[in-house]
Parts: sequence; C-alpha cells; structure tokens
Amino acid sequence: SCIDTFEICTHIFKSDKNSIMKSISVFIAAMFAPYCIESFSPCSPFQQNLRHTIVSSFQASPKADSYGLLFDCDGVIIETEELHRLAYNAAFREFNLRIENEPVEWTVAYYDILQNTVGGGKNKMFFHFRNTTGTFPKYEDDKPAPSTPEEEQDLVDRLQSRKTDLYKELIAEKAQARPGVLELMDEALADENIFVGVCSASTKEAVTKVLDVTLGEERRKKLDVCILGDDVSKLKPDPMIYVTAAERLNIDPKRCVVIEDSIVGLKAAKGAGMKCVITYTSSTENEDFYGMGCDAKVPELGSRGVTLDVIFGPMISKGLDAEILTDVRDPR
Repeated sequence: SCIDTFEICTHIFKSDKNSIMKSISVFIAAMFAPYCIESFSPCSPFQQNLRHTIVSSFQASPKADSYGLLFDCDGVIIETEELHRLAYNAAFREFNLRIENEPVEWTVAYYDILQNTVGGGKNKMFFHFRNTTGTFPKYEDDKPAPSTPEEEQDLVDRLQSRKTDLYKELIAEKAQARPGVLELMDEALADENIFVGVCSASTKEAVTKVLDVTLGEERRKKLDVCILGDDVSKLKPDPMIYVTAAERLNIDPKRCVVIEDSIVGLKAAKGAGMKCVITYTSSTENEDFYGMGCDAKVPELGSRGVTLDVIFGPMISKGLDAEILTDVRDPR
C-alpha cells in the first residue's frame, strides 16, 4: 500500500548514510504523498503526520562535524549604516517631523550611538522619541504629535515603510560588498560541512534588496538559513535571532561563529552561546569589543586574510573552546 511504501522510504532515509539512497527515498516518498493524501480526509491524523515527515526528511540532522557561519548584513556584508541614516533623515523631511519647531535629524555621531544601543529601525525611532527627546514630533501639515500608543505606533510604522523605500533606492545606487566577504562566503558555501546563513534585524524587504544587489540572487538562494527582523519577536541585542538560526539548522550554538560589526550584534551572538568575530567600521572601531566578550576583531575580512581555516581550524584541531583568528586579529 502507499502507507507501506512511504514507511519503507522513511526508514531508508533515517537509517541509510548513503546520500544518494536518502535522496531516492525522499523522492519516492514525495511522489507517493499526493496519492496517499487523496485517500484521507484533509485533516486526518495520517495526512498531518505524512506532511510533517516529508518536510522533516528534507531537514536531515547535520553531521557531527558540521559548523555554522552566520553573517549579520548591515555593516558586515555591506557598510550600510550611513545609507540607513540618510534614508531616515529623508523620511523625516518628507513627513516634516518637527519638535519645538526644529526639524528631526539624526547626525552621524548620534546615529553611531543608536546603532550600538538599539536593534531594529522602529526601535531606534521609539528610543529617540521616548528616551532622547522625551516627546513625539508634530508632522506633515503641522499635525499634533501622537498622543496614544496606537497613534505613536502608526506614525513609526509609516515612517519605517517610507524609509525602507528610500533605503532601497540608495542601495541600488551605492551597494558594494565589504572586502573579503564574498570570498569567505563562497568558500563556506562550497564546504559541505559548513552551514551558511544571514541573520539581520532589518526587514525582509530591505535585506532582500541588499543581498540581491551585493551577493546576487543565485548566491543568496544557496544560503542554508536567512532570518530577518520580521521572523523574530525580539531583536538584537536579544539572542533570539541566533538561537533561532541554530534551531533551524539543528546545530549546537557552540559550533557556530557569527560575523558582526556592533556591540548590539555581539551581545546577541554571545547571548546565544556562539563565537563572534567583529569586522568593525569607522563608526564602531572605538568600541570595547574585547571587553564585551568578542573572540576576535579585524577591520576587514579581506585585508586580514580571514579564511575558513583561520576561523574553524583551531575549533576542529583543539576543540570548540579554542581561540580563533589568533594570527590575524587585532591585539587584545
């Protein structure tokens, strides 16, 4: 029967280490699945279990020697923080945001503080209006400042939406990957023992544009995991985004190395129990990354010759607690 056939295929997948046999078993199971499902009511327990098993089969447990390499996006793959700032200020101008008759504008120095304090664009605006200025602005044609949490949320949502559109326009004009990022990513994608992913607090709409422009659609689609701000309920510095990545990859967080550029990202990575390499930018170079627990910091991946062997070699030969990038990192 189709049930027997499916159970046999599932058994082969779970017990046979031969990848070809696994692929054949999943293919046969998938081919039989529609016919099996048609024989049962739409909500039958068998149908639900069948679907779950098919999906689970495609997510095989990683090998014991697998590792994870996870990239932040903004500031790591591409130095975008200044583009974000310009897009926010452009949105503020379009909405004519004013506090005590002064336009709302984020300076370079102030945005450096924001990006090292708060994760996510909406959170940055809430922090600014609630903590820095202590009041929300008037907007558009001198409309009064929002007076309820719902009105505040609505204004921030509208600002973020417009900012994203403006940011995408800037990305299309100016996006370029940071030195060494694509080379390291390609090396990792070619290694069957390395899972590769991107974990960014930015929205899916914004990050997808950045990745398609800098990585190319083909390379982006090869990523094993891509978790964005829309996918998690808590943003960096909360570790949820990296914990979620490890769960989806079914890998021990201790076997993962994160490439980040800020204190906010570093806290998220270390909170998830992962190693963290910082590729700092001009706006974050003076932060005390080692004091906050980073495992290594470099100005760029390319200029320091950061390769998979430099990152994972010590972990493979000396254990997961081994120090990494010892010969190329900035001194502690």
